[in-house]
Amino acid sequence: MLKLILALLVAYAGWRLWKNGWGGKSVKRRVVMAEPGDAVAARRLLGVDRQADEATIRAAHRRLMAEAHPDRGGSPEQARALNAARDLLLQRAG
Repeated sequence: MLKLILALLVAYAGWRLWKNGWGGKSVKRRVVMAEPGDAVAARRLLGVDRQADEATIRAAHRRLMAEAHPDRGGSPEQARALNAARDLLLQRAG
């Protein structure tokens, strides 16, 4: 019985680690923008292509901010980079 409980705890810990950074597209693994006016880096950070419209940019920003917001365990630098990328691309799109 003790072995089963231990195995379940290890499996749960592995799942939490995978969910919080080992698997999928994580904001933590994305490249932070090198220069404030770099639209290519902004598109890469948000994961949108060159023809992305305003709605696509806003949806990508909203999705990534759900992970990167400081209130949800992200860092202020990540949130700041995502906001700067959104603002830069919306300024160019609009």
